Amino acid sequence: MTSALRSQQSRSRRVIRVAASSAVALFAATSVTLTSAATASAASYRCKTSSASVDNPAYSGPWADNYNFDVSLCAKRSGGYIYAYAKVNFEGPVAYVNMTDTLDGARFHLQTKKSVSGPDPVVKSANFTGLEYKLEHGNTAGNGSYTTGTIKYKAGSGRYLADGIIQLDWNRDGKGYRSTNFSASPTV
Repeated sequence: MTSALRSQQSRSRRVIRVAASSAVALFAATSVTLTSAATASAASYRCKTSSASVDNPAYSGPWADNYNFDVSLCAKRSGGYIYAYAKVNFEGPVAYVNMTDTLDGARFHLQTKKSVSGPDPVVKSANFTGLEYKLEHGNTAGNGSYTTGTIKYKAGSGRYLADGIIQLDWNRDGKGYRSTNFSASPTV
């Protein structure tokens, strides 16, 4: 083999190695960029959980009749919108399992509010009535959970939060819906 041919082969191998190294570096840079972009765009919800115990005012007998609620109110800002939802975990009396005459109605009133000094104004709200079915059909111990749908609001400047109320209309008490408040989410 002539020295000119060896020299040409050696240069070809270097060019191939450099090209391969460049391709690997380009791929790695692109992968990092794509991963970073995906991570940055996937904003996560900020949540706050609070608890309350609600007594059935129409019953004064010896058996347990309270619903114990743990409610997580969650909000996030993404793509110029505020998203809010609530998750309700409850422990109910075993006697209420599959009883459809304990409540005349139950709903979760979810709100998106703008955070301002003083009372925060509601900018969007919705009632989620699926809570009644879940309360009336808890597991055999009377426990269960319910997650509302998500409400979406076109955000302006400023900070926003999720807030919410459980509203129960007890059968035979004649009072209509009674509200129980929970702690609002952190602002987003």
